[in-house]
Amino acid sequence: MSAGALRATESAVVLQAASVCLQYPDEAVLATLPLVRRAVEGLPAGVPRERLTSFLGSVDRTSPIALAEHYVATFDRRRRCCLYLTWWSDGETRRRGGALAGLKARYRAAGLDLHGDELPDYLPLVLEYAAIVDPADGLALLQDNRAGLELLRLALLDAATPYAAPLQAVCALLPGPSPADVAAAKGLARSGPPREQVGLELTPFAPNPTGGGR
Repeated sequence: MSAGALRATESAVVLQAASVCLQYPDEAVLATLPLVRRAVEGLPAGVPRERLTSFLGSVDRTSPIALAEHYVATFDRRRRCCLYLTWWSDGETRRRGGALAGLKARYRAAGLDLHGDELPDYLPLVLEYAAIVDPADGLALLQDNRAGLELLRLALLDAATPYAAPLQAVCALLPGPSPADVAAAKGLARSGPPREQVGLELTPFAPNPTGGGR
């Protein structure tokens, strides 16, 4: 399912729901999940709704302490489960500094001034940007980073974590099928992701803004 298969506001709901789901589950994020659940329930049947519903169900069955511990074990202790997009494209190189500066300029051009300590390539922030700040540019940014998104999706599936589900929901919005393995995902980095112009509108669903770290 591509973003074109959903209405603009429905695609935005998927992006912002995934943004909230992929943040550290502190009290503010957990308090936002009922709103996320209601918004997801309003989506049409399809991969994004099914995957987000699956993740929210796993949260319901997990205590807040266990969920927080699992989040740290998944994203802080597994190098291959990195939520920072330029790490996938530039690694720990000088190029990454330039990529981060470029992202900040991109956000400023759209009227978004970042506050707090979070880096501009933090995936939940990028998803929120795509959902409610500059939908067209945000979706293009996700497409530009398709290889990294798919490698992260595969790493989370390999880790057998429920956190793979929000990534699956996001990747299902993008043009073309998701790669089946790491080799195919790396091939995207060489050939570039498929592109299409998709216009999104602002969504009335507006959970807790990203930027909440641990």
